[in-house]
Amino acid sequence: MPHAVLARLPPGSVRLVIAFGLLLLVSLLVLRRRPAGPLTRASAGGGRIPDTAALFLSLSAGANASIKADLRALTAGPHLAGTADAAGPAAHVLGRLRAAGLQTLTREYSPLLSYPGNASLALLRPDGSLLARLSLDEPADEVRPRRLVPPYHAYAPSGGAVAEAVYVNLGREEDYAALERIGVGVRGRVAVARRGGGYRGGVVARAAEKGAVAVLIAGRPDGGVERGVVLLGGPGDPLTPGWAATGRAERLGFDDEAVKRRFPKIPSMPVSAETAVEIIRSLGGPAIPADWQEAGLGVDAGGVGPGPTLVNFTYQEDRKFETIQDIFGVIKGSEEPDRYVILGNHRDAWTYGAVDPNSGTASLLDIARRLGIMLQSGWKPRRSIILCSWDAEEFGMIGSTEWVEENLADLHSKAVAYLNVDCAVQGVGFFAGSTPQLDKLLVDVTRQVKDPDVMGKMVHDTWNEMDGGISIERLARTDSDFAPFLHHAGIPSVDLYYGKEFPGYHTALDSYNWMEKFGDPLFLRHLAITEIWGLLALRLADDPVLPFDYQVYASQLQEHTNALSALMSNSQAVNLMNGFINDLSGAATEVLKEAKKLQQLDLYDEHARMRRRSLNDHLLLAERSFLQAEGLQGRAWFKHLLYSPPEDYESKLSFFPGIADAISRSGNLSAEEREVSIQHEVWKVSRAIQRAASVLRGEFSRQNEPSNLSSLVTP
Repeated sequence: MPHAVLARLPPGSVRLVIAFGLLLLVSLLVLRRRPAGPLTRASAGGGRIPDTAALFLSLSAGANASIKADLRALTAGPHLAGTADAAGPAAHVLGRLRAAGLQTLTREYSPLLSYPGNASLALLRPDGSLLARLSLDEPADEVRPRRLVPPYHAYAPSGGAVAEAVYVNLGREEDYAALERIGVGVRGRVAVARRGGGYRGGVVARAAEKGAVAVLIAGRPDGGVERGVVLLGGPGDPLTPGWAATGRAERLGFDDEAVKRRFPKIPSMPVSAETAVEIIRSLGGPAIPADWQEAGLGVDAGGVGPGPTLVNFTYQEDRKFETIQDIFGVIKGSEEPDRYVILGNHRDAWTYGAVDPNSGTASLLDIARRLGIMLQSGWKPRRSIILCSWDAEEFGMIGSTEWVEENLADLHSKAVAYLNVDCAVQGVGFFAGSTPQLDKLLVDVTRQVKDPDVMGKMVHDTWNEMDGGISIERLARTDSDFAPFLHHAGIPSVDLYYGKEFPGYHTALDSYNWMEKFGDPLFLRHLAITEIWGLLALRLADDPVLPFDYQVYASQLQEHTNALSALMSNSQAVNLMNGFINDLSGAATEVLKEAKKLQQLDLYDEHARMRRRSLNDHLLLAERSFLQAEGLQGRAWFKHLLYSPPEDYESKLSFFPGIADAISRSGNLSAEEREVSIQHEVWKVSRAIQRAASVLRGEFSRQNEPSNLSSLVTP
């Protein structure tokens, strides 16, 4: 309608015309995209309920252009958490959530953050005279603003060293063992490593254990210099472990033992591949092992060291208490407003963050746009949906962790699931991780989404055609915002992304220019992630019975137990675990039968509503059964007995972290002591599985204990 006509209408009439126009637009879009598909589907009780998936997907027309525009705006400049530059993306996200018509909330915290001060690096001759000043900058490949933070390791302590250097390859235990075999150690020396050996904080900690005085970690030959955090011991503000870093919160002192364990003991710095190669070429000592050369930095001269040259390295850290801001968009549920489906992505970035994390932020904003239109059309979710934009993830999942810690009791009783997207698009191929009860839902949703790279196929088709078929990772890593939800709060979680890895990770190469030219020129992978993410949320928010399948969970636990049994030579305690897994499987079967019965009842019958509520509570709370209140031994913040990360980041076990810790700590124990230590941790897992079975059945306890308990009693 022309503006001149609108101007002559009364204000109330203008609003009615606009509302009618929006409803008409939604209807036309739906019919245009899916002319043969109904917008409603029959309920089990004979009524009609909206086909929210069709409505959500109908709003995909032009969405890639909208996502592209959001990504361009979000990546206009760097936006490191706690800096003035972080305000722009925060305002953009808040404005877009409000424009979608969502209720918005913000929450501020004041954690300890770490920034770079002064740093220098030089190569000296054996007599201490200057041989060369070495660059700590990234290789120049594009115009960059001066406010881009220089490469550094957050929470690396101030310090310095003038010492011989040793090349340690990836800095793993096996690399130090290889050096030891040729008579080379790092005690009192600077360890030079290349990226790829696992968590950089673990690489630094390993070098410190071996006696190194400093660590330099080289970036990829085809990339920039990888910034990152080296904090130890889990996510969150290091001075408020287990409680939120609000303005008036208690903060532990730096002399507290729990705090000391979080910080690295020696300074470290990321460097370019060119800088690392210059150091290595100056080294003597034994030749670099052939397998290190083939997969390494392309060094064509030099040895592993030590010396004869010296490295002169200094670093000054600048620690500050800074304000960070989490932003939320909330849609209140119509029937179960006290049940939360939570979608999250972090907003802060080391540099421009086109991949990490704002490809995910742009997708989240498009979900908000679609849900806003659906709300205007009259749709309301059964359960509440919360869209979360986290701050300070790059410093160790701080924004999400502080919020989870502050709201832990509420989340324990009300959170249905947490759906995480960090780097939505970093390459080709769909990848996903989840807790096992969500596997079937995840696979089912991918059957509804068009593949962005292969015409005529769905995401499920190409995912299934990847090497090994469909593979869903278990979320035992601690590198994104699902960590506090799963590892600390026991909330079922999903993590989604396109592309296995990205050469510009945490570098200045992570720019809009890279995404537009190489990562996703048509923004169709962004669109696919948006649709999968949104459909998962809608199923969890709208399905009358939560789409959780604990039979899949039991099967996965059986696979874990088989692998553990092979590793431990058929331990009696491990064999006993099978009985508890069978019990969980039986409880899951009973739950599925009850769910099928409820699907035959009228959706709006009050008695059926109460039965669904009860069953959903069992499904929701079963994951909490895998938590241990006191946490893992020596690592109290991590409470999930199945999928927290192991203490040793090089552990071969990506499940049962307490058992993995007991195995890695048992090197100096006798065989009998080792068996007792590991058996105790196996029992903890067994009891957790038994608790989950009881929760699913809604029972206080079970009488049918496994019959072979006597075999564990020592005469």
